[in-house]
Amino acid sequence: MVATMLPLQRHRESRKKRNFGCAVGDRKRALATTQKVELLPTTSAHNAIIARQTRRRTTMALLNILHHPDPRLRTKAKPVVEFSAPLAKLADDMLETMYAAPGIGLAATQVNVHRRLIVVDVSENNDNPYVLVNPKLELFGNKVAADEGCLSVPGVYERVERAESINVTAQDVNGEPLAFSADGLLAICIQHECDHLEGKLFVDYLSSLKRNRINKKLRQLAVSDNS
Repeated sequence: MVATMLPLQRHRESRKKRNFGCAVGDRKRALATTQKVELLPTTSAHNAIIARQTRRRTTMALLNILHHPDPRLRTKAKPVVEFSAPLAKLADDMLETMYAAPGIGLAATQVNVHRRLIVVDVSENNDNPYVLVNPKLELFGNKVAADEGCLSVPGVYERVERAESINVTAQDVNGEPLAFSADGLLAICIQHECDHLEGKLFVDYLSSLKRNRINKKLRQLAVSDNS
């Protein structure tokens, strides 16, 4: 995913693509100018998030990613209430699936598990994963516009406007609370993935004409793949 992020008044100066499923283009340069994460001092979010790096299992599995217009993508996810080994295993499998795609974000909804869980890693070397359970967002700052894409909407890139900055509260896979603020690429990616938990896709921000064109294209691809 190209991570160029632009204020609305300047978005026409660049048409570089950002794909919240697949990593394409020069991410290093974009991250240097857009990524900022500020952990709130009242939490141990950093240790909880970084711990995911040391818990990667050799038994991880690749999961099937649903493609739009699959109606299961429209299911609103339910809160996670049980924090146990299966939840940690699901998070690891989602990370493995995301990296293999390759991608920088994945929601449980996209792998047909309708619980409020997302994984995100916008680092250049895939070494800083975020696993967010029951995430809640507070949006603030200016609106920014960038081309987005999604593993569930393959081959499609369109311009979407989102909040520049967010405050995040969530839990880790052990149920421990997390709280941090973010802007840039990380903020945009988390917003994109949290939309999935509400049964919403980035194409929903587009005009009906564009949505119909995209739906037709994806149905044609599905027929071609099944023939």
